[in-house]
Amino acid sequence: MVRRKAQDQREHQTKVIIVGTGFSGLGMAIRLKEAGIDDFVVLEKADGLGGTWRDNTYPGCACDVPSLMYSFSFEQNPSWSRMFAEQQEISDYLEHCADKYRVREHIHYGVEFTGAEFDEQTRTWRVSTADGTEYVGQALVSGVGALHIPSYPELPGLERFEGEVFHSAEWNHDYDLDDKRVAVVGTGASAIQFVPRVAERVRRLHLFQRTPPWIQPKPDRPIPRRVRAWFRRVPLLQRLARAAIYWVLELRFAAVFNRRAGKLAEWLAKRNIRKTIKEPRVREAVTPDYAIGCKRILLSSDYYPALNRSNVDLVTSGVAEVRENSVVTGDGQEHPVDAIIFGTGFHVTDAFDHLDIIGRDGRKLRDAWREGMEAYLGITVSGFPNLFFLLGPNTGLGHNSVVFMIESQINYVLSCLRPLCRGDIGYLDVRQSVQDAFNAEIQGNLDDAVWSAGGCRSWYLDQNGVNRTLWPGFTWQYWLRTRKADPRDYEIVAR
Repeated sequence: MVRRKAQDQREHQTKVIIVGTGFSGLGMAIRLKEAGIDDFVVLEKADGLGGTWRDNTYPGCACDVPSLMYSFSFEQNPSWSRMFAEQQEISDYLEHCADKYRVREHIHYGVEFTGAEFDEQTRTWRVSTADGTEYVGQALVSGVGALHIPSYPELPGLERFEGEVFHSAEWNHDYDLDDKRVAVVGTGASAIQFVPRVAERVRRLHLFQRTPPWIQPKPDRPIPRRVRAWFRRVPLLQRLARAAIYWVLELRFAAVFNRRAGKLAEWLAKRNIRKTIKEPRVREAVTPDYAIGCKRILLSSDYYPALNRSNVDLVTSGVAEVRENSVVTGDGQEHPVDAIIFGTGFHVTDAFDHLDIIGRDGRKLRDAWREGMEAYLGITVSGFPNLFFLLGPNTGLGHNSVVFMIESQINYVLSCLRPLCRGDIGYLDVRQSVQDAFNAEIQGNLDDAVWSAGGCRSWYLDQNGVNRTLWPGFTWQYWLRTRKADPRDYEIVAR
C-alpha cells in the first residue's frame, strides 16, 4: 500500500484542512469529494488511517455497537461477519471506504497537528505541525475525536518497576504473556474485552478495580452466510435491519432519563451477576453502588466468567505503590508481577488542552474552555471562525452509534463549507449568545439525568463535575437540529 508523506515544502495552500482519518475525518473527506470540493487535505499523525481502530489492537478489541449501525449510512457493509465487529474488520472497512471514494490522494501521513491560528486579514487558518510544515486553508475541521490520548494513572514508584508496562491503546504484541504474572489496572470498556483473553494465557492475573462498571450481556453472534448473501442481493433488507437496530438502541436512552427504566436495567444487570459469578465476595465487589448510566454501560458475556478462573484475583483495596517487581495495595499486601497493563481509558474533557488554537483577537481555545468545553451543537465555537469540530462537546453517546452523530455533523459542516469554498463569504462565526443559549439548554436537560445525582463520578464529567461529553437526548433530535446551518446563528463576513 502506498503511503504518501507530507510534501517537503514548508507551506501548503488549500481550501479545507481536515485533521484525523477515523470515521470523522474520512467521512468529512468523502462528503467533500461528493460535493465537488477537491481542494482539501487530511492530516494524519500516524503512517496509516483508521484513528481509534488503527491504534487499539489489544486482544478482544471490538465494537460495542452493532455492526450494521457502526458504519456509514451511504456505505453499508453487507459482509460484516458478526453482530459486533472486531477491530480488524472495522479497520478493513475504513480502508475500503478510503479506496472506494478516492480520498487517499488527499491524506498526508506522518503529519502531527500541533496548533492553528486564524488570520483575520486573509481570513484563513494557519495550521502548524510537528515537523514545521505549515498548512493554510479557509476552513479547519477537527476529526480527531476524544479517545486518542491514553490516560495513565499516577502510581507511586511506577518509574522503578523493572517489568513490562504498557497501555491497552499501545499494546505491546512483542511481549509474550504466556505463564507471566500480570497486573491489570482498570476495569473500563477496554479492560473487560482484553481481560478474558489475557486470563487464558497468564499464570496469574491481578485485576485492580477502583469502581465496578455496569455490565450487560453482549448479544454477539456470527451473522449467517445466507443473511449476508441476502444483504448483498437486496440492500433494502440491510437498511430495514439497520433501522430496526437503530430504534432498539434509542430505547436504551430511557435507562438514563427514566428512573423506572433505569431500575429495570439495574435489576437485569444484577441478575446477570448472580447467574454468572460463583463467589459471593466477587459478586459483591463487581456490583456498582451508583445509578446505571452514570458511567458507560458496558457489554460483555465473557468478562464475569473470566473472574471465576482460579488464576484471576480481583483486587479492590487500591494501589498504594509499585515496587521493582510487585504492586502493593492499600492493605499492605504485595502482589509479585512481571508486567503491568493499564486499561485506564483516555483524556476526554481535556483532550484539546495540549493544542495551541488561536481565534479572533488572539483568543485561545484553552482559555475559552477554561471553565469547560462548550460549542454550538458541539460543532462551532464563538470567536473561532470557520473552525468545525466533529464529535465535539456534548455530542458523544452512551446508547447509540456515534457514526450517526458524525454523519449529522458532517451534513451541517458541509452546509457551511459550500458558500465558503465558492467564495460567497469570507468567514462565519457563531454568535456568543446563540452558543450560550444552546449550552444552557444542554445543561438544563442534563439536570434531570443520572450525572446530577450525588456520588456520580465518570469520565463524562470535567474537573467541575459538569457533563461536557454526552448528548442529553435522542439522536433523531440531534439530526433534526443539524440538517442545515441557520445563517441567523452566525456573524457572516463577506469575502
